[in-house]
Amino acid sequence: MSAPQRPESAPELPQTFVPAEVEGTLYERWVERGYFTPSGKPDATPYSIVIPPPNVTGSLHVGHALDHTIQDVLVRRRRMQGFDTLWLPGMDHAGIATQNVVERELAKEGLSRHDLGREAFVERVWRWKAESGGKILGQMRRLGDSVDWTRERFTMDEGLSQAVGTMFKRLYDDGLIYRAERIINWCPRCLTALSDIEVEHSDDDGELVSIRYGDGDNSLVVATTRAETMLGDTAVAVHPDDERYAHLVGTDVELPLTGRRIPVVADEHVDPEFGTGAVKVTPAHDPNDFEIGRRHDLPSLVIMDEHGVITTHGPFQGLDRFEARPAVVAALRADGRIEREVRPYRHAVGHCQRCDTVVEPRVSLQWFVKVEPLASAASDAVRSGRIAIHPPELAKRYFSWVDNMHDWCISRQLWWGHRIPVFYGPNGEVVCVGPDEQPPTGPGWTQDEDVLDTWFSSGLWPISTLGWPAQTPDLARYYPTSVLVTGYDILFFWVVRMAMFGLYAMQDRGPADSVPFREIVLHGMVRDAHGKKMSKSFGNVIDPLDWIDRYGADATRFTLARGANPGSDVPITEEWAQGSRNFATKLWNASRFALMNGASAGLPVPAADRLSSADRWILSRLHTVIAEVDASYDGYEFARACEAIQAFAWGEFCDWYVELAKTSLTAGGDAAQATRAVLGHVLDRLLRLLHPVMPFVTEELWLALTQGGVDGEAAGAATGEAERSLVVASWPVPEQAYADKAAEAEIASLQRLVTEVRRFRSDQGLRPGQRVPARLVGIEAGVLAAHEPAIRTLLRLEEAGPDFTASASLPVGDVRVELDTAGTIDVAAERRRLEKDLGNARKDRDQAQRKLGNAEFLAKAPQQVVDKVNRQYATAEADIARLEAQLAALPAG
Repeated sequence: MSAPQRPESAPELPQTFVPAEVEGTLYERWVERGYFTPSGKPDATPYSIVIPPPNVTGSLHVGHALDHTIQDVLVRRRRMQGFDTLWLPGMDHAGIATQNVVERELAKEGLSRHDLGREAFVERVWRWKAESGGKILGQMRRLGDSVDWTRERFTMDEGLSQAVGTMFKRLYDDGLIYRAERIINWCPRCLTALSDIEVEHSDDDGELVSIRYGDGDNSLVVATTRAETMLGDTAVAVHPDDERYAHLVGTDVELPLTGRRIPVVADEHVDPEFGTGAVKVTPAHDPNDFEIGRRHDLPSLVIMDEHGVITTHGPFQGLDRFEARPAVVAALRADGRIEREVRPYRHAVGHCQRCDTVVEPRVSLQWFVKVEPLASAASDAVRSGRIAIHPPELAKRYFSWVDNMHDWCISRQLWWGHRIPVFYGPNGEVVCVGPDEQPPTGPGWTQDEDVLDTWFSSGLWPISTLGWPAQTPDLARYYPTSVLVTGYDILFFWVVRMAMFGLYAMQDRGPADSVPFREIVLHGMVRDAHGKKMSKSFGNVIDPLDWIDRYGADATRFTLARGANPGSDVPITEEWAQGSRNFATKLWNASRFALMNGASAGLPVPAADRLSSADRWILSRLHTVIAEVDASYDGYEFARACEAIQAFAWGEFCDWYVELAKTSLTAGGDAAQATRAVLGHVLDRLLRLLHPVMPFVTEELWLALTQGGVDGEAAGAATGEAERSLVVASWPVPEQAYADKAAEAEIASLQRLVTEVRRFRSDQGLRPGQRVPARLVGIEAGVLAAHEPAIRTLLRLEEAGPDFTASASLPVGDVRVELDTAGTIDVAAERRRLEKDLGNARKDRDQAQRKLGNAEFLAKAPQQVVDKVNRQYATAEADIARLEAQLAALPAG
């Protein structure tokens, strides 16, 4: 069969797709034409997402790439469906991270921030942000993020700063912000309080020291990994029901090395089964001890300064905490207070996320948000269904956090950030100043030195970016936002804060419309193929920018999306990225074939009675897949959607229909014209369906399919699109009129026949292009009669000549394929293969038969399990019949 000829008018694609040559051009074209800006059409349903703001110091890592890909898929699909879509971008000022970057730059110049002073240092940070910050925004463009750049925001922008000041003032006036001494995470290097998310825990090697407090019968032994903190002990605690120490509760014991006596208290926090059942209580340097201290009105003795240096008078004064630890142990040993040998002990230790310094729990005067009423509202919003969490099972994790929140420490001892708007007067006055109010002036008035936790401003992100506290048109139209996409690992730290602030700030809208988002879609962490967390120490970290350079943005995005389902971790490997690139290449080549043969999106599909069964089959399958993909996206099952698209595009369209189409295209006439129309229709819908995940290659192909190309300015009248871009093209909808079960069954029969013969050829070592004489016995009487030319082409089967002698026979359905493989087939090898397969089939049949004959199994197994075993039995029986027939047909020898 000769190859179909390319019509002279058909557009021509380059032979290969080179992502780097088109991605940048396409993206800038999209931005320049305003495709990412909301339509604002009053009759369009609003759909909005605010991006989790990346740090101004950050770069695109694989977690960002996953997060952004999922959001972009959602936004691009909704845009194509006609929604008024807004995906709002921006960055977080990242207080401690950014201050550290600039301080390191100053250190290279032999300076510190104190040499510059606060005002000059903040100016230096702004200069760094303008020159070096925000690289990740350019990297987002490379990934293909369809965000509205005209609305880009920064948490230190004037408008967002006003929102921060307004929220602080309202909370303060409502009695929900207060200042108090509490124990917090403290970084002795960064010299600031830290939020929980800024503390990373690792298992570190340490030593467990057992120390005897008191003497004789009035003594207890406590064990600790932080011997130096005993200098700040103000009690020993035991469980109220622990009879070993009942006689000591209410008495006091001597604290070694200090000469102080401290009480023995009973507290239910103590685990009597752990260690000796007695614990030292250091309220100023341990969060659990702090709570014990509050319950028993114990004093808090701070024994270290902000640098982690011992401040108590005595031999340890001036020692760093890690120098003091062995010194204290040595002094205790000399005093006979070490009860047993010091033992190695591995335990979880918190480290500063930015500088890796061991975090020190420390009592400090800080600002706090009283979270109880805010957290209660956030909890109720999910319980009532006003906010839906996907997957639903992660709602339990949300409740476990939001229902047990402690008051939130919001002050940070930094210079870069939103400064706390509280002023102190010379006579003890405390005044909170709103953003539109004038601060008090005069001698002795000073502003609080601290800035707010970065999470305070990012908690306002859904409302501040839309203009709150002003009642802007954007706030009216796009709030509440539609979906929040984020990792389950920051469900508590960020999501809960947004829920609390949004509900509080927008409560005048009523319960249904005060939520910051309607739905929360939580994805997992990106892991390697073995499920291991990505880490530099493991050597398994993947740089998405490297993948974009080597495989293209489309392949990178598809690799991430095909592993993403709500709440599940996402395994990826470089081999999968290569496979995704190959998928793009496969689609490119199939599109080139279609275009070379006159396919166009503008050709109307003829009526069914003018189509071949292959044409009707691919149309039926296409519209079934469209419905499947819609259902998967609506359930946020991105992996399932990608699998359905790839299986159809590669396995059905490229591997089968394109090959079957060659028959009618070669024949010419009405059949060829019908196939060109079907090729164009299927490709058009397929490219639309795939566009949200792989925007660049689909855009390039679609522009060619609609007679334009990236530089073309055709009106697009043929496709009925108002604009010449898939970005704003309409989303495909499943059309029931194309459903054709008969055509699907017919092509399924053809596929079974071709697959079985191909397997036979492969097993016999026949070269793919080797032609073999064959007879197709019985084909003329069945549904495959019209497909004989295509079947012979696909299987490289010659017509049987007058001297034809069948040396092998394969029954497949109603057709028996007889082949003359004389001199080309290893009969003994084929017999061994068939006998092995027959043995496995009999084993499967017998196993299923035993289960079905077991009354207990039938009584207890769910019906779907019984049905599955019945299917296994039927399949095995059919395989046995087929294999026995094939063995019987083999020539002797």
